Amino acid sequence: MGNFVFPLLTMYLTDKLGLSSKTAGQFVSLAAMSYFPGAIIGGKLSDHIGRKKVLITSQLLAGLLFLPCAFLEKSMLIPWLLILAGVMNGAAQPASSALLTDITTKENRKQSFSLLYLGINIGFSVGPLIAGFLYKNYIQWVFLGNTISIIVATFLVAHFVEDKKAEINNEDEELLADEDSNTFRELLKRKQLLVFGVISIAFSFAYSQGNFATTMQLKEGFGQEASKYVGLLNSVNGLTVIILTTVIIHITKKNKAIFNIFLAGIFFAVGFGMLYFVRSAHFYILSTIIWTIGEILSATNSGVYIANHSPTNYRARFSALMNIISGFGHGIGPYLMGTFIGIYGVRMVWPLVFGITSIATLLMFLLYKNERSE
Repeated sequence: MGNFVFPLLTMYLTDKLGLSSKTAGQFVSLAAMSYFPGAIIGGKLSDHIGRKKVLITSQLLAGLLFLPCAFLEKSMLIPWLLILAGVMNGAAQPASSALLTDITTKENRKQSFSLLYLGINIGFSVGPLIAGFLYKNYIQWVFLGNTISIIVATFLVAHFVEDKKAEINNEDEELLADEDSNTFRELLKRKQLLVFGVISIAFSFAYSQGNFATTMQLKEGFGQEASKYVGLLNSVNGLTVIILTTVIIHITKKNKAIFNIFLAGIFFAVGFGMLYFVRSAHFYILSTIIWTIGEILSATNSGVYIANHSPTNYRARFSALMNIISGFGHGIGPYLMGTFIGIYGVRMVWPLVFGITSIATLLMFLLYKNERSE
């Protein structure tokens, strides 16, 4: 549930702080890209001092950074505090992924990543819905709720999750990397993984518009009521994950991870592309369900693909670096589209997103065919 604030960030910047779509896009991009330095630092520290220590420390700091935002009213300091919180969240992600990879095997890794993803989205379906209703009259509780939920979650991790160092078995020996090397050099040796990350930039670019451009379009269509619809769509996203994740995993469990990610691209292209034609709230909901299916396929398979192609002793660093590469589109998307919307209007975002995502989907299929032929 520690995701009260970021789904409403675009709305907050344009509505409460009165920023233009271009300036709001710049701040949203900074918030997204703040993940990058955090991930680099968190990945390095996780491989050296322990995943659990990094996870707990970074999450506590992230939670505490939301606290002063509740009392600063309409201060321009708030976006910068949220950007710092993004750095801390970035540090937590590779620690979390590496910790989960350490305590799983290739046989149960997909199910474990899927369970984690499902748990996150149970909170995600509730948090934004509550935040959407608090936003208009009780904005301070949006920030306080974020702080409280993160601290509670961190306490549970501290007491119930074991920091188990990965055991090197015969299956993993071939994935070991030279400790005297560096992360970039080791990644360059694994060209398929690098290509996968570059193609994924397009998917993360499209996904970033699920919050940014959709919020701008809702604000244009529904005015002051837009925050409720933003909260509703985020909850539809979370509920779709809760209801369909198990079903989708069962249907696609025999597929290679890379093929499932190719399928994700199809759902992204259709789900976001149709927003060009959408006028009523019902079709926003349908669009959200469609692209969320793509999100499920991508989220439950990308981590598995990366983990299975990463050196055991570089897991956290590879997780961080791959998420930085693939997440670049998420960081730059709002910045570029903020300017684009100012010139062409929000509705023209969707044909562009459809085209970019369609090309990326084709490239992902070619990568799958290449792997299958080896």
